[in-house]
Amino acid sequence: MSVYQFEKVYKNNIEALRSFALKLTRNEMDADDLVQETAIKAFRNFDSFKSGENFKNWSFTILKNTFITHYKRRKRRNVISTPIENLIGMSHNKPQVQSKTISENKLKYVEKAIEKLSVKSQEPFQMYISGYSYKEISDYLEIPTGTVKSRINFARTKIKQFYQEASDSNLVLSRVA
Repeated sequence: MSVYQFEKVYKNNIEALRSFALKLTRNEMDADDLVQETAIKAFRNFDSFKSGENFKNWSFTILKNTFITHYKRRKRRNVISTPIENLIGMSHNKPQVQSKTISENKLKYVEKAIEKLSVKSQEPFQMYISGYSYKEISDYLEIPTGTVKSRINFARTKIKQFYQEASDSNLVLSRVA
């Protein structure tokens, strides 16, 4: 198929794609970015599109899969996409000083627990909590993806175990201090 054919079918469906992207993202800028990325992917893979198929369905599938991929990536990296205006006031009527101190102490304890891990578990775990995918960690460390998953799972289990032992003996706050 030619560039002209792609341009023609894409222009006929751009408004529907934008509308669908807006429903998914609930943000005009993100929707525009998603439609643009979908257009690029659709153009690159247009040779796999069969002329008898429905372009709208095909491009919607690309858009949906792209959205899901971005959503999973944001979730893994703990990116909050809620506007700041919606967050203001959410923490009112809560004792912030005490909970902040306890949270900071728990975080410090978890950081110390991570330091107790062996190097071969610690490095993949730290990369994972920094937002890297299993594949990226695997490529960087030059080890199989299954090994990366195993080491991250082992690290999680050990950290939970360290934390549970400390919680059971009420040492979480005193060990950190």
